[in-house]
Amino acid sequence: MLNYLNLIRYKNLLFIAFTQFLIKYGLFEAFDAAITLSLFGCFLLALATVCLAAGGYIINDVYDIETDRINRGKDTVIGTHISEKTGTTWFLILNVTGVGIGFYLSNIIGWPAFSGLWIFASAILYFYATYLKQLALIGNIIVSCTIAGVVVIVGLYDLLPAINEQNQPAQSLLFSILLDYALFAFLINLLREMVKDQEDIKGDYNAGMQTLPIQLGIARTNKVIFAVAIIPLVAIVYYIYNYLFENTYSTLYVLLLIVAPLLYVMVKILDAEKRKQFTHLSLILKLILFFGLFSLGLHKFII
Repeated sequence: MLNYLNLIRYKNLLFIAFTQFLIKYGLFEAFDAAITLSLFGCFLLALATVCLAAGGYIINDVYDIETDRINRGKDTVIGTHISEKTGTTWFLILNVTGVGIGFYLSNIIGWPAFSGLWIFASAILYFYATYLKQLALIGNIIVSCTIAGVVVIVGLYDLLPAINEQNQPAQSLLFSILLDYALFAFLINLLREMVKDQEDIKGDYNAGMQTLPIQLGIARTNKVIFAVAIIPLVAIVYYIYNYLFENTYSTLYVLLLIVAPLLYVMVKILDAEKRKQFTHLSLILKLILFFGLFSLGLHKFII
């Protein structure tokens, strides 16, 4: 059982579900927004998202066996504890389940066209695992878009169908906040994906991939990561200055748990060379993402 839990990255899946419930109950309902989904509906949305994410993790590992054996050694699950055939079977089961729930939920809220989002997400995760991740930056951008999608999808299913002429200003404000967080999630995860490419350069090179570190080298890629990190840093500082500056506790939260760690990553990335250093920085970026998304539930104390 533990091998299956590790295969689907259960901690990441719990974080995905937690984020979506936090958006609904910590942001939307905290401001008495007009909403569409019941508690059960939110559960179905999270379940569909988690199923597709779990399937994505599995198919990625199926096509990454040789790379993972070099990069992770004994920690490899597919091909060691679980066969490729079993992994592929579970990928299909999880994807069919996720798309099926998404189709059902789309019809329940009266927007059947949204079913296409789940089909597209399923397809893009498959093509990422089989081809797109081998391309410099393209694979990183695809994964980061899916992370942003975890945030936006709650607004599409819970907020958008309930918009009318009377509540449009309030609903639009909440949706704009959600888009800000989606952009934040995209940028931070993009940085993390590039750092992970540095971390996995040995296995990726042997697998014939064309990731950014393989094309540019470690030192130049570090500079690219530093340059990209300037974008979320400037955006966050702008956000503090315009929206949080008068709230001391919120400002301290963002400065200590998001800005300071991001600056730490930017300083350390320039001299990073060893796998251990990149693993450490990847963890810091994951924590920045967590604390950033966790602040979704703090807006009722700010606005």
